Amino acid sequence: MTTMDGLNPRKVFSLLFIIGIAVVFTLSFGPGSSGFGSTGPATTAPGSVAKVNGKEIPLRDFATAWARQMSFLRSQGSPIPESVARQFGMHNQVMDRLVNTELLAQAAEQRGITPSDEELRKLIHQNTDFHAKEGGFDFSRYQQVLRDFYRKTPQEFETELRRQLAAQKMIEVVRANAVVSDDEVRARYEKDGNQAKVVFARFLPTMFADKVTAPTPAQLADWKKAHEKEIKDYYEANRFVYQQPERIRARQVLVKLPPEATAEQKAEALKKAEALKKEIDGGKDFATVARDSSEDPGSKARGGDLGWVERGSWEPALADAAFALTAGGVTQPVETKFGVHLVKVEEKQPAQDKKLEEVQDEIATTLFKQERAKELAKTEAEKALATVQGGKTLKELFPPEKEQPALLRFETETRPEAVETDSFTAEGEAVPHLGPAPALVKAAFAATAPQVLGETFPVGEGFVVAQVVERQKPDAAGFEAKKDTLRAQAQQAKQIEVTESFLKALKKNGNVVTNTEAIDSVVGAG
Repeated sequence: MTTMDGLNPRKVFSLLFIIGIAVVFTLSFGPGSSGFGSTGPATTAPGSVAKVNGKEIPLRDFATAWARQMSFLRSQGSPIPESVARQFGMHNQVMDRLVNTELLAQAAEQRGITPSDEELRKLIHQNTDFHAKEGGFDFSRYQQVLRDFYRKTPQEFETELRRQLAAQKMIEVVRANAVVSDDEVRARYEKDGNQAKVVFARFLPTMFADKVTAPTPAQLADWKKAHEKEIKDYYEANRFVYQQPERIRARQVLVKLPPEATAEQKAEALKKAEALKKEIDGGKDFATVARDSSEDPGSKARGGDLGWVERGSWEPALADAAFALTAGGVTQPVETKFGVHLVKVEEKQPAQDKKLEEVQDEIATTLFKQERAKELAKTEAEKALATVQGGKTLKELFPPEKEQPALLRFETETRPEAVETDSFTAEGEAVPHLGPAPALVKAAFAATAPQVLGETFPVGEGFVVAQVVERQKPDAAGFEAKKDTLRAQAQQAKQIEVTESFLKALKKNGNVVTNTEAIDSVVGAG
């Protein structure tokens, strides 16, 4: 591919790409989605990625569109690998774009919608990729760019461009039918104009756990009798804690072997491992040897630390050698398919199978303390509510320790902190930064002005105190001020809706077959 003077390779695909973008961003059905009717290589030509109502989409067109997509992402500062783009289903978006354009072009042809020669000429002449250095369209440069970059003849390029223009015109016709009534505009205002903003503070049991003392023997006995089911349910849900196989905490030094190692390679690896074992037996720290000489990239930097290991996670020969040792012991060299290992056992934990009777006091104590901590959280929330109702604000009572509350820093809250939400509507049941809280949302929108909400709200494991700090209700004056903007928003939403419905109907009534093998040949198999 020849690079021409003054040509910006990033811009050279701009003409078709911009047209394609105009189609795809309103017609795709989300990342990884595909509206294709069926797939399979049998009914498409070998050099095609799809057949749309009998019309083949060449593999070359898909490869070019995929390259443009990757180039566009790089130009936007997102140099993601093609393999990652494929995992996110971007190849399906590219295929959607091509299929959608073809479906729309066919629909336009059936309805007699055809771009004029003048429209085609104007679009080509406006593209700066085809301009001479002095400015303006240059026919020789046009031919050169098509030959060197698009790899198309002018006739092929103009036929393709005409079909894409026809597809765009078809969209414009469909969108022209997206009529929005005054009632729809007002309904949008009623929904979007009904807003609230609140400040809330959470009171979580974990914030008060250190204030709860263990139960006395008498309290524990009474609590066990009254909560037998809860204790049993806790045991069943956490059975993995009480039933564990034998484990060791281990370090290793690995001398790697290739998958098809020869006898000579195995002997050399064994010799190296034996030399390292002598260093360890001579008093050299195992972790130091691992950092210096191990060939296991996952544990080398940690001094060979593997953490806790169960017998079943290793090959039998290595597991038998390691689990036979006492804490502090080091195995002789052991060969596995990965190489030759030296393992040091740092700590041993025998298998355990604790029955409910053995751990019920422990579980009852845990649940008792959790219950008391939750009661404390509720009590403190009720005290805070009374103080706020007396005239204090949550921000005065519970200022954040730092500039932002811990909740907004995605850190664990250690005490109640006032959190102010963004404005939100009554459409859902969630409060910004708090999550699902239907009772709180209902109370906030029952308020007609800023006020303290007169109850504590159970949310998750804790309790929430909240006050409405802003309350906006739709009114006639507000509607008149926002009517034009709301109409434009509603019109755009309706245009997207009718366009998607039109395309879905084209796909449902048509026949779209894709060739996944051809697609994979460009983007790689998943």
